Amino acid sequence: MPHKSALLLSTAILLGAQPLLAEEACAGLGEGAIWLGGGAQSSDLTTAPSYLEQMALVLGSTQYIGAFTLGEVTDIRLEAAGRGNGDPVIDLFDASGALIATDDDSGGNSDARIETQLEAGTYCVALRSFEDSPMTAFVRASRADQEALTEGYLDSHDGYSNDDSCTLSPDTPQIILGDMVSNSVAEAANYRITLAEPLALTITATNEDADPLITLYAEDGTYIEESDDFDGLNPRLSLVDPLDAGDYCLSVRALSDSSLPIDVLVTEYDPQAAALLAIKNGEMAPPLDGSYPVNDIGAVGSRQITDVTLGRDFSWIKFDVAQPGLAVVEAIGLNSGSDPELVLFDDLGREIARNDDNGDALDSFVAFRVNSGSYLAAIGNVGDMPDARIRVLIETYLPAK
Repeated sequence: MPHKSALLLSTAILLGAQPLLAEEACAGLGEGAIWLGGGAQSSDLTTAPSYLEQMALVLGSTQYIGAFTLGEVTDIRLEAAGRGNGDPVIDLFDASGALIATDDDSGGNSDARIETQLEAGTYCVALRSFEDSPMTAFVRASRADQEALTEGYLDSHDGYSNDDSCTLSPDTPQIILGDMVSNSVAEAANYRITLAEPLALTITATNEDADPLITLYAEDGTYIEESDDFDGLNPRLSLVDPLDAGDYCLSVRALSDSSLPIDVLVTEYDPQAAALLAIKNGEMAPPLDGSYPVNDIGAVGSRQITDVTLGRDFSWIKFDVAQPGLAVVEAIGLNSGSDPELVLFDDLGREIARNDDNGDALDSFVAFRVNSGSYLAAIGNVGDMPDARIRVLIETYLPAK
C-alpha cells in the first residue's frame, strides 16, 4: 500500500521508536511494514528472549503492519490492545500475503488475540480499527510460554477461560463429517471428532446472535487452532495440513448468548471451495479468465459511475487505468440499510486498499496511487440486508506538470 509508508514511518518516530522497515515482508503487504523486533534478525520470535511489542497509530482506514520471523515451528500468540475506546482488529498473513487468521475481540475488553502454531518463515500482523476511527494500540507477538498482553475474552467475562482445554469423555457428543449438529453451548460445549485416516478439515460454527468461538484440541488437550470472526461473527477453521488419524476435541463457546443454538459442521477441506468463499467474501481476487463473474467496465476516464445490487456476496468490478496517477474509489449506499465495504486489488491479486466506514459516514472511500494497468474493486455490504443498492464512483487524477 504505497500511500502508507510515510505515515507508518512518521508514526514510529512520533511514538519514540525507529524500527527498520520490512519492505520485502509478506509480498505486497510488506511495503510500510515494520519489524516488530527492530530488525529482521531480532524479530525471530522463536529465539527472542522476551515478547516483541510496538505501539502503533492508525488513522481512518490505514493499517499498521508489523513483521516477524520464526526459525522453526512455534506456538505463537498475537495480540492488540487499544488505548481508550480503541477497538483493534488484527489479521495474520504468511510470506506470500495469504490471510491465515483474523480476530476482533478474543483478547477481551474489545482487544484482539490470535493463538496458533506456525511453521518457520516470515509473517505479518496487520492492525486496523474496527470502526475505521483513529486509534492507538499496543501490538504484541509472543510465544505461548511468554507473558500475554490481553486477558482473553472469556477471562474478562464470567464463564470459560480463553485457555481452557477441551476434555473428551464417553458422554462427549460425536460429530460425523458432513452432518450438521445444532446445540446451544449450555447443551454441548465440547464435541468429539474422530478421523480414521489423515485428513484436512474445514470446521464452521454459525449463529451470529450467539457470536461463536471455536477451538480445536488434540485428544490429550494440546491446543491446535481457533477461530472467532471469519464470516461476520461466525468462525471458520480451515486446517489445510491433514490432521493425523485419531480423536480430537472441538470446543464451542458463545461470546454473546450461550442459550442460542449454534450450527456446527465439519467437512473435508476443499481448496476450491475455500478459494471461492474467499472471493465471495472479498478476501481474494478472482481469476480473470471468466470462471467468476466480474463486471469489466474497461478504461476509466476522469470520472465513471457504476451501480451494483448486492446480496450476501461481494460484487466485483474490473477497471483499467491508462496513465500513472491517483485513483479515488467511493462506494455509496443508495437505500436504507446499505453499509458498503470496499476492497481494491491490483491485477496480480494483491490487496492495496480497504475501507468500511469513511469517517462518520457508512459509505466507503479509498485513494491510492496507480500505474497504468488493470485493477479490481470488490464491493460488499456489511449488513445482511438483501438487495442493497450501492453506487460506485471511480475517479482518476494525473500528476501536475
